[in-house]
This record gives sequence, C-alpha cells and structure tokens, in this order.
Amino acid sequence: MAETTVAEVMAELAALEDPRVRAVNERHGDDHGVDLTKLRAVAKRLGTQQDLARQLWGTEDTAARLLALLICRPKAFERDELDAMVREARTPKVQDWLVNYVVKKSPHAEELRVAWFADRDPAVASAGWALTSDRVVKKPEGLDLAGLLDVVEVQMQAAPDRLQWAMNTCLAQIGIEHPEHRARAVEIGERLEVLKGYPTPPNCTSPFAPVWIAEMVRRQNAS
Repeated sequence: MAETTVAEVMAELAALEDPRVRAVNERHGDDHGVDLTKLRAVAKRLGTQQDLARQLWGTEDTAARLLALLICRPKAFERDELDAMVREARTPKVQDWLVNYVVKKSPHAEELRVAWFADRDPAVASAGWALTSDRVVKKPEGLDLAGLLDVVEVQMQAAPDRLQWAMNTCLAQIGIEHPEHRARAVEIGERLEVLKGYPTPPNCTSPFAPVWIAEMVRRQNAS
C-alpha cells in the first residue's frame, strides 16, 4: 500500500463517516465521525508511512490527522514541526494522540515539555502539563513536585477546561506515585473541588483527585 494517495485515504475516511459517532464525538469537542476501531484498522493496513502522514496532517481534517498520528514515524519530526503541530491541533483527541503517540516518543519531548508548560496558550500549556504528568510517573528525578503542587493550588480552579484537566491529572499522579506529597495533593483536591461532580460511568474511577488517588493507592496496596 506504499502508493496509497491522500485522495484515496480521504475517500475511505468519508465512507466510514457515521453521523451517530460524530454526534457523540462533538459532545467532547471532536469534529469527526469515524469509529476509532475502524480508523485503527485502516492504520494497521497502511503501516508506517511518514510522507503520507505529513500529507494527511496537512488536510486539517480531524479524522485524517488522527490517522496520520497512527502511521507516522514519531522520531522523524523536528522540534519546530512538533511545536507547530500542537498549535494546530484544534481538538482534544488530536492533541491527546499527538502528545501520547508522537511527542512522548520524540527526542525533543523534554525540551518541548518545558517550553509548552509555560506557554500562554492554555491548549499548548495543557500539552506541557500532560508531558509533565508522564514524567511524574516515569522519571520524576529533577522535577520540583512541591512547586508543581504550588502552581496547581493557585491556577487549577480558574484554568480553562483542557488545561484544568491536565493540571488535575498531574495533581492526581503526584498523589498516587509520591507518598510524601500525597496528603497535600489530597488536601488541594478536596479544597478546590475540581471535577468533583464529573459524571463517571459505573466501574470507572472518578477524575476527582482525592477519589482517584485513594482508589489507585488501594489497588497498589492490594497487588
């Protein structure tokens, strides 16, 4: 399938469009109607194709961009290219996949984390916080965890939705992974009450940080 063209892929994605899927996605800020299981099947068939991925990203179509992130070669992107992509990622799902499937695997990840964390654009800043949460879990050495809690304490409650969610994730991960900061993380979560009433399906863990922390610590202790 190395000769697959952008036009052929776009036609295939258009054929997979489902109005019911679009309606569900639009409630979460994502403007596409392609079932992600079917999208992943297309990506598996195409395999890694960096040039095609760049072309699909350039269409600005959300489904095409999600597909691009599945078939790209993460380490092939330059730092400035990734910076431009995160600023172009209009929807939450595109940004989430860009950060998790591409940037985290890039040699530029730490440099971008630092730059994005302090960015004035809250969507870009949320990508920096997402990368910081990953470091909190996997490589906390060198991070000022108490300082991160200071920022969360002051800024999270008034932050825009996407940035607030990313800050809350970082708060929870600090509480889960670092017992010496757990009591303070729980106290901040309880006082700010961010996502306290978030609708959570049965058998899923609430994103409200005190509940999230308690449940994950319980699981750690039970294992």
